[in-house]
Amino acid sequence: MTRSQKYIITLLSIVACLLLFGLGYYMYSSYRVFASQPLGPALPIGQQNLPPTWTASPGPSPTSAGLVTFVPTVSFPTATPSAMCGGPNRMNILVIGADTRGDNYTYGLADAIRIVRVDFVTPKLTVLEFPRDLWVEIPHIADNLDGQDHEKLNQAYLYGQPGFKYWDDPSGGSGLLALTLNKNFGVQTDHYVSINMRTFENIINALGGLEVNITTEAASKSTDLSIGIHNLNGAETLKVVRNRQGGSFERADNQNIILCALRKKVTSPQIVTQIPELIKAFEDNIRTDFTPEQISQLACLGTKLPPQNIAFTSFPEELFTQTREFDPVFNKRISILAADFSILSDYVSQFQAGTWPIIGISSPEDEDTPLVCE
Repeated sequence: MTRSQKYIITLLSIVACLLLFGLGYYMYSSYRVFASQPLGPALPIGQQNLPPTWTASPGPSPTSAGLVTFVPTVSFPTATPSAMCGGPNRMNILVIGADTRGDNYTYGLADAIRIVRVDFVTPKLTVLEFPRDLWVEIPHIADNLDGQDHEKLNQAYLYGQPGFKYWDDPSGGSGLLALTLNKNFGVQTDHYVSINMRTFENIINALGGLEVNITTEAASKSTDLSIGIHNLNGAETLKVVRNRQGGSFERADNQNIILCALRKKVTSPQIVTQIPELIKAFEDNIRTDFTPEQISQLACLGTKLPPQNIAFTSFPEELFTQTREFDPVFNKRISILAADFSILSDYVSQFQAGTWPIIGISSPEDEDTPLVCE
């Protein structure tokens, strides 16, 4: 081989390496752009009223919302634990179970309403249930309802959906429900997930069903399941979470039992490796503003969460009174839940600060003890 041939081969090798490097960099950059793009419209964070102790924290991508930070009164020079899985310190997620049976999100009431506080530092996950029948002020609807600005909490989602579109924001019902929770109770929402009934059924079936353990007579009565272990398919699981026997508070307890079973299923070794494929399969059937990067962070945290650090809680039942209110929309008196919103807002403030509920302190017989997943 002549010297000139060696020079040519060397030059071509360098060019090939540069091309490979350039292609790799392009693919990496393309992935980073894809991973940082929300799967749906972002929440109207700027319209939420912020308490004095709330400051925006940088999230994993430029589209991430600000997070709740409570400033201590005294500062000591201690090492600050870092967030796991590359996530932010804390995140509040609005999770909505819509009552539409079809594949679309044109209409639908918020059948289940939860605020999920995710702590990436501890790590810990706490879920707070909001009763759907609370009589609340809903922003942006008065012009469409002849001045009427109060309705049940679950209707905030309906009025924001494309079928009604009582406010002009791409986040639709999820965004309007987030604003309603913020206006009435001071809830700060960073992200949302909305799922309809058919998608819920399909997800449970894709997971191979759920194993639900009914351990008490009260749970047996409210779920219509005998004491013991039950293997439920999607339709059977949906029937449990929508069972109205016993009232709205027992119904919320049923939903929490199912959520615990779901948590156990998705963190099992045979399912956890399938999570990326499951997310891909259902991403067009779920409404959310999460980015793929943030979903990966949550999935990562899920594998590190001890079961005792996952708790489901509700406001104390004695804070609510079943009453009736005249609704001009339906032109009749309807059944609602009344409560002192200042007291509920105080609970919300403690929940967002991570100081309530206190897991493992109350006795098991206490009705206000949060449900901790096994």
